[in-house]
Amino acid sequence: MAYRSFEELEVWQRACRQAVEVSRAFEDCKNWTFRDQIQRAALSVPSNIAEGCERNSAPDFKRFLNIALGSNAELRTQLYIAARIGIVSSVDAMVAENKEISAMLNGLRKSLKS
Repeated sequence: MAYRSFEELEVWQRACRQAVEVSRAFEDCKNWTFRDQIQRAALSVPSNIAEGCERNSAPDFKRFLNIALGSNAELRTQLYIAARIGIVSSVDAMVAENKEISAMLNGLRKSLKS
């Protein structure tokens, strides 16, 4: 895989879009603690992709991709909970995108040589 910077990675681009979508979907949430937590999880995904990529070390990049995967799973869990407690009406599209991002992160992680 050839890329010059994390900005060129499709998974980073999609994770950024996911973070923006989550931020917008929850900006009017009156449960400040929930809103803060879900926005932090969403921001963590592209942030960890970028940080790991900039470390210029495959083992470090893999470690940060694992952190991004964990944050992405945390975000998906919070989306399910938000729908169940009525904070948002539907999370189907966000969950589908979240699952695709997880698959992309797994693929990228597996493609890196140790």
